[in-house]
Formats: sequence, C-alpha cells, structure tokens
Amino acid sequence: MMEVITYNKLVRDRIPEIIEKDGKTCETEVLADKDYLAMLDAKLDEELTEYHQDKNIEELADLMEVIYAVAEARGYSIEQLEAVRKEKAEKRGAFKDKIFLKTVQAQLLT
Repeated sequence: MMEVITYNKLVRDRIPEIIEKDGKTCETEVLADKDYLAMLDAKLDEELTEYHQDKNIEELADLMEVIYAVAEARGYSIEQLEAVRKEKAEKRGAFKDKIFLKTVQAQLLT
C-alpha cells in the first residue's frame, strides 16, 4: 500500500528531482501563466506566514525568492524591481530610523 500526500502548491524547480532522488514519485504539472500568478500570490502569503512564525533568515530568503518570481512573472526584471525600491528609498526614505508615526495635525479650512 502506498501513502499519498496531497500538496497542491507551487514548489521550487528542483523539488520533484529531490523527491525522486529520495526514492519517491510525484505528480506535477506546469501551470498556465494565469494560474502561475495566482499560485505565486498564494506562495507569497505562505512564505510570509512562515516568516512570521520562525523569523529566521531562511524564511526571509524564501520570501525574496517568491518576490523575485512574482516580479518576473509580471514582466519586471530584478534590476527594475531594485531600481524602483532604491528610488522610493531615496525619495521617501527606508525604514532604518525606526520611525513610528502616531498622529498628524492639520489646520481645518473654514
């Protein structure tokens, strides 16, 4: 009798190879672009949840890998992504100063 575990999730490219080297078999399919984007979004949520649980560098690396895949799947290069990130950091700052905005007061026009 064989045990079958159902995953139905996007995995890294070499996972099927790793599974087979472990003496197991797996069923896979190559997703259409629309389904791939949907599964990338789900993977992004999964990896963020894992980071929130473990808060380690491996989960951060996984999150970055999925972010890179999402960018490329949506037609952006990693260089474009980094350029936009850098531009925003220059214009609006990054998060290095640990600023927590509590309130803003504005003069009401009467």
